[in-house]
Amino acid sequence: MRLRTVRPLLAVLAVAGLAACTAGPPAAPSGSGTGSAPPSSATQSASPSNGTLPTTLGPEDMTPDPSLSYPGTEVTPGQGNAELSILVKDSPDAAPASHTLVCRDGAPAPESKHPTAAAACTALKNNPALLERQPKSVDQICTQQYGGPQTASVSGAVDGVEVNASYSLTDGCEISAWNAVRDILGSSGGAS
Repeated sequence: MRLRTVRPLLAVLAVAGLAACTAGPPAAPSGSGTGSAPPSSATQSASPSNGTLPTTLGPEDMTPDPSLSYPGTEVTPGQGNAELSILVKDSPDAAPASHTLVCRDGAPAPESKHPTAAAACTALKNNPALLERQPKSVDQICTQQYGGPQTASVSGAVDGVEVNASYSLTDGCEISAWNAVRDILGSSGGAS
């Protein structure tokens, strides 16, 4: 008896919750003089009232804005010393492009053979942990977009800490990681 009452009630609550999620922003109260601006295209939701579809984000939207401060992401600048070997492959069958990056106090050393050495050394001095890859958590959601067949690997040391990282463009999370280190990789790959 109790289940017969609870199930219809749950169904009504679920429908009401769904309607609240897709209804869009509430209108401003009348007489307030503030009006209601339509939502921006990046956050616009699909709703019967405006007939628009959600906006799709591109790879450039996957990289955090360095000018903004995100809680828990404060970075301590490092010494700017690095010795890295970087391999970038344009496809699985392509020969890898090899770069050597040597930085001293945030500046490229003469032995560097790297297309964006100055930018790479500056990035590593500003954030020595930039190449530390954290494993994806099981509940991490990544957009299912494909950035291209490019892959890259980086090995060596930054400020005395060993680095061994791999990059690809197989989904939104990987594209974001690639974009964050693109100066160090010396290649924008398919992520630009």
